[in-house]
Amino acid sequence: MNDVRLVASDLDVGHGGHTVLKRVGLSLRSGEITVLVGPNGCGKSTLLRTVAGLLPPLGGEVRIDGEPLGSLGRRALSQRLAFLPQSSQSPAGVTVRELVRHGRYAHRGALARHTAEDTEAVDWALDVTDARPLVDRRLDELSGGERQRAWLAMVLAQRADILLLDEPTTYLDMRHQFDVLDVVRRLAREYGIACGVVLHDLTQAAAYADEVVVVADGGVAAAGSPDDVITPEVIERAFGLRVHVVRDPATGHLACFPRRAEASAAS
Repeated sequence: MNDVRLVASDLDVGHGGHTVLKRVGLSLRSGEITVLVGPNGCGKSTLLRTVAGLLPPLGGEVRIDGEPLGSLGRRALSQRLAFLPQSSQSPAGVTVRELVRHGRYAHRGALARHTAEDTEAVDWALDVTDARPLVDRRLDELSGGERQRAWLAMVLAQRADILLLDEPTTYLDMRHQFDVLDVVRRLAREYGIACGVVLHDLTQAAAYADEVVVVADGGVAAAGSPDDVITPEVIERAFGLRVHVVRDPATGHLACFPRRAEASAAS
């Protein structure tokens, strides 16, 4: 079994004094991708932001490498865990190279001189995301897919062993969605990074996840391998949608299709 890097136990999460999810259990392991899915507004992003240390837990605890999350200072946490939110903003005119260098602040601070180690980390992040051809271009000149690769390179420059991505494929066309997810899979498989990703697309979750966590009805409705979790029963219970689940004979991955399409075709 791969090493467990992050564990959330009996975790209650929410904001503004309102509890959204209760008694959540979650584990992220080295070299594996854990995908969170669930209906809109169910608390997936709130859960991810809580385990990233951006929101205080309302109950339970989060541990990273056995240490309580609350015991880690901001810089120490940033050296172990990188988080990419749904949308990010950068100063006007910043180039991709400048953006990716921001990822090194967790190690050297904003005013310290750039070191050879920093250069190596930035070069690695640019290469693994295929963003090197973009280094001298301004972020506001890039397409959505290019911009997302640049932001992903920035968080990778932290060289953290845990990576949390909140809906990284939002606003991307199909090709760029798969490009980003292919990078995530490479990070897990080749570099042993523990990845936690929020996705909307159940078919993408089935194709890329080692573990799928279904968030619904104020907690975790199901968790396990795609084969165990991407089932008509679980999907109907969590999403209120009746689906067919089929296996692609070419890839072996599962895919979901709404049953209501049958009625539309027949009418």
